[in-house]
Amino acid sequence: MDEVDLDELVSSLTPREENRTIKTYQNTVAVACPACEEPFDDLVVCKENPTSLNLSQQLDFCVGTEDGQALIFTHKK
Repeated sequence: MDEVDLDELVSSLTPREENRTIKTYQNTVAVACPACEEPFDDLVVCKENPTSLNLSQQLDFCVGTEDGQALIFTHKK
């Protein structure tokens, strides 16, 4: 995976949720995942270390980092 430019990436995504530990964005325009090059569904930016995620559905995901933050690209099955 090449270096992710988070500002450029999120400029194409729709903000969904933000709290103390995470920020989520929905990919409504089929932006390609920087890791696998397939369109992803959501981007989760982990703002704290460690961060716990409670997943309500089974997902495939790709992971990257930018400025020490984990970036999780979800792919619904």
